[in-house]
Amino acid sequence: METASFLGQLSQQMLLSAPLFSLIALGYCLGRFAGWPESASGVFNRFCFSVALPCMLFKVMSKFYQSPPVDMRLLIAYFGSCLLIYIVGRIVANRIFGLDAISASVFGLGGIFSNNVMLGIPVAVILLGQASLASVALVLVFNSLILWTLVTVSVEWAQSGSFSWKGIGKTLVNVLRNPLIIGIFSGFAWSATHHPLPQFIDGPVSMLGQIAAPLTLVTLGMSLSHYKISQGWRESSAICLIKLLLMPGLIWVLAYALHLPQQESQVVVLLGSMAVGINVYLMAQKFNVLQGATATSMLISTLLSTLTTPLLMIMMSRFYPAWP
Repeated sequence: METASFLGQLSQQMLLSAPLFSLIALGYCLGRFAGWPESASGVFNRFCFSVALPCMLFKVMSKFYQSPPVDMRLLIAYFGSCLLIYIVGRIVANRIFGLDAISASVFGLGGIFSNNVMLGIPVAVILLGQASLASVALVLVFNSLILWTLVTVSVEWAQSGSFSWKGIGKTLVNVLRNPLIIGIFSGFAWSATHHPLPQFIDGPVSMLGQIAAPLTLVTLGMSLSHYKISQGWRESSAICLIKLLLMPGLIWVLAYALHLPQQESQVVVLLGSMAVGINVYLMAQKFNVLQGATATSMLISTLLSTLTTPLLMIMMSRFYPAWP
């Protein structure tokens, strides 16, 4: 009976997330078989990141004053795990695959940089509900700054034996100019007034926010259709193993050790369990290393996460203790 109940819960969770991955499959088919050009996915991608998703996050954060306080320990659980997993990734890349320092930096990034915007936000809404978005937004604010700074320092150190504050400053400026971060911060600023949005703002922002998740998923599928599974199978398999199992597992352990409440714990574990982010491939392109392995890990981890993420959420709901 216990096994049947567990399998029933898993089936229910997968059915809940099935529409999300159906939209990714639709986008993939449009890009791969329907002849939609790569430029189309670029336009949709820009619209999602610059308009639709910032509007959704602005709307969520504008009501932040109505939400219960977000436990800041979730940042320690999430980014503490990122640092530890990055170190593990660098060691694996060097000792097992014999990669140079720059390749090892990209390999390590693959194990920690989740597709939290295009995949994490919609999956969190479906599996954990709208209430989870405040915690998701908090992770997103620090995600780019901390992780890009980490890999920037790592790569600069590999190239020159040191790092420059100029590089860190440039990373900070780029983060603050990010439309997603602008949407979060401006929404939080409005929340400080403790007033609802005026109707002439709330109406169009809400409509744009409603299309953000489905359009983002279709766009993600279109983007994935332009990558080929061709090489780097050993490295990509290791990246997927680290990203989908080791990363969320360590986050869960740290969340447990910190006595983090279940809702916040589920949010950070869910975000940690997401597929490898496209930014990892962009970093691989920039330094001309591991391009095949990172592209393959993106595709495979997106497919595998349809099972691993719901499974993790069920396990947490069944086995996570209720702290007094």
